[in-house]
Amino acid sequence: MKNIKSKISIVIIVSALFFTSCEKSDNYMATGNDEIHLFIWRAMNNYYLWQPNVSDLSDTRFTNIGQLYSEYSSFSSPRDVFESLRYQPGVVDRFSVIVDDYVALENSFQGINVSSGMEFGLVRYANDNSKVFGYVRYVVPGSDAATQNIQRGMLFTEVDGVQLTESNYRDLLFDDSNSYTINFADFNGGNPLSNSTSISLTKTQLQENPVAIVKTFQEGNNKIGYLLYNQFSSSFDSDLNAVFSTFKSENIADLIIDLRYNGGGSVNTATYLGAMVTGQFNGQLFSKEQWNTKIQELLDASIFENNFTNEIVKRDQNQNIILQEPINSLNLNRVYFITSGSSASASELVMNSLSSYIDVSSVGKTTIGKVHGSVTLYDSDNYTRTGNNLANEHTWALQPLVLEILNKDNFNDPNGITPTVELAEDYENLGVLGERSDPLLDRTILLIATGGRSMNTRVNEFSELKQISNSKENYPSGNNMFIELKNKNLNLIDLGDKKII
Repeated sequence: MKNIKSKISIVIIVSALFFTSCEKSDNYMATGNDEIHLFIWRAMNNYYLWQPNVSDLSDTRFTNIGQLYSEYSSFSSPRDVFESLRYQPGVVDRFSVIVDDYVALENSFQGINVSSGMEFGLVRYANDNSKVFGYVRYVVPGSDAATQNIQRGMLFTEVDGVQLTESNYRDLLFDDSNSYTINFADFNGGNPLSNSTSISLTKTQLQENPVAIVKTFQEGNNKIGYLLYNQFSSSFDSDLNAVFSTFKSENIADLIIDLRYNGGGSVNTATYLGAMVTGQFNGQLFSKEQWNTKIQELLDASIFENNFTNEIVKRDQNQNIILQEPINSLNLNRVYFITSGSSASASELVMNSLSSYIDVSSVGKTTIGKVHGSVTLYDSDNYTRTGNNLANEHTWALQPLVLEILNKDNFNDPNGITPTVELAEDYENLGVLGERSDPLLDRTILLIATGGRSMNTRVNEFSELKQISNSKENYPSGNNMFIELKNKNLNLIDLGDKKII
């Protein structure tokens, strides 16, 4: 759960099987997806944050495995079983997911996705809400989109000659095909018109370094550091730390962290970033987690605390240290963020947790409001990838929400973090990321220089067109904020007389 502090270990609830702890194969002949359904139910019963609120996840819901097999035998897929166990999906539980390829999910958490390298947002037309256009946010270096000279700010309305709509964009842009043709358009007041330009793009497996742009600006007598950071990926913790070494050597006075396209990621990495910004709070509480009552009542509260730290420690699956380095801390007393409606989870965690200690300001739009974290649960004895008896006949895994995360003051904001200065991206004039031509970066530097916080709700009359999705949301990792279950030094908790199948 927390590889930041070696003394911390994770909860694995050992379910008693029937009244005699029989193996799941005893007396009951599983057919079809029965055993996958059993895995889903057990994992959700043990870990799901809202387990007490879902009657079908009650410890007494089934008296034997045969009943469970029978209950879910008519479900068409494991996905349907999982969805039936979520608590008010889309309202309370907005982000729990199940995947049929956990390798793709693991890769996505480390920035590895099948993509053309064109990262984009999707926006409704001004005069026709059924139609959608895309705008290019940025292009991943080394990708096919980079080779094809796709540029930030380009607009597209059709894929393979078909107009994008709210009902078809997933099939057109995020299906399993490895190539597609984008038809470009001109803005036309928010109702784009084709400009007869098209480019064919090929999807390949890419790993994106989330440490995208690092710059220093001279503003008067002060130096301002700028970091565009696009995912909390633990594979790049050392790269992130190196950025702060640069900022230290350049003696920056202020820092801008651009999270406008960052949908989240690792809680550990978020804690490291908080320590890089500060440093003067080492060992103090960064954030705390609330799990379901079944888990919460069995462990000391300190197990669920994440503290500021002064070093990065990474371990392999056998808990051997593979990376250990001191954190480069700036000891700042204030920090500035750039946000959007795509900033989520770990992005919000850093902002919220730092706000208990230093002055946090932001420019952009209100964040998503994702205050819950997840874990990856595999079909093995202890739900980890390296656990005993890992199923070898399927690659289904769960990514359910298992915790709510709060700052030192017991606060989070499920409605999203409201910016200090509200400013939307202008689809006609996005500017260049990392340059003063970017209106959001320019406004943030102005905020630092003058302290001016007047609300500026629009760049122009079209800046508030409704965004409905973006490319990153549709990767396997989506907007997940996650922790990792480790397979060593576990606290195994037997529920004693509770008889859970």
